[in-house]
Order: sequence, then C-alpha cells, then structure tokens
Amino acid sequence: MADNKFRIEPKVKTRRSQGGGVFSGLEKKLKLENYFEEGFPVQHLPKMIFVLVLGLLYISNTHYAEKTVRKINTVQIEVEDLRADYTTMKADLMFSSKQSEVARKVNVYGLKETLRPPHKIVVKKGEY
Repeated sequence: MADNKFRIEPKVKTRRSQGGGVFSGLEKKLKLENYFEEGFPVQHLPKMIFVLVLGLLYISNTHYAEKTVRKINTVQIEVEDLRADYTTMKADLMFSSKQSEVARKVNVYGLKETLRPPHKIVVKKGEY
C-alpha cells in the first residue's frame, strides 16, 4: 500500500499576497531597503532636520497669512459700516444746523428769528 505523504499545493498568487499595496509598490520602486542595510544614515540627519524645520515654518507662515487676511476682511467690513454711519450723521448734522431748522427748534423756547439785519455798534475812544 502507498504511504500517505504531506503534500503542499502551490498557492495562487493574488495581489494581496504579493504585497501589491501602494506603499509596498513605492518601496520596491525606490529600493529603500538598500539605503538602510548598514543602519540609519546619520550624516544626513542635520539636512533632514533643516528641511523639516523649513517645512514647518512654511506651514505656519501660510496659516498666519490666512489669519491676517481674515482679520483684514473683517476690519474692512467694519470700516465700511462706520463710514456709512459717519456719512449719515454728517448729513443729519448739516440738516439740523440750517438756519430754518435752528429757528424751528428754538421757537419752542420763545425765541424768534429777527427780521432786522444786525447793525454795528461804534464806541469812540474816550467813551469807554
């Protein structure tokens, strides 16, 4: 009789079993394992830190600029509102300071507008 033998059947290779993900494919194309065979390249560390700091400064500068633009927009809207208020108040003041409006407002207190023109009072040198 024949002996039972353990037989391993060949697996069908699928994309997942091949490591067909985006990052593994990128790693295979860049061949990053060759760079780290002897350990981490310490001589490049200052340059990497410098690039990292520049990137952080760039991002923070962008955020600061966007925040400043938002502040400028809000201040411009506030200035437009204040300018409209100023124009309205100026027009109201000019209207209320007209001679006819002043005469109408003081009429309540018993004051009346004179119809005679003003005359000049002349004082001689020795009289006063």
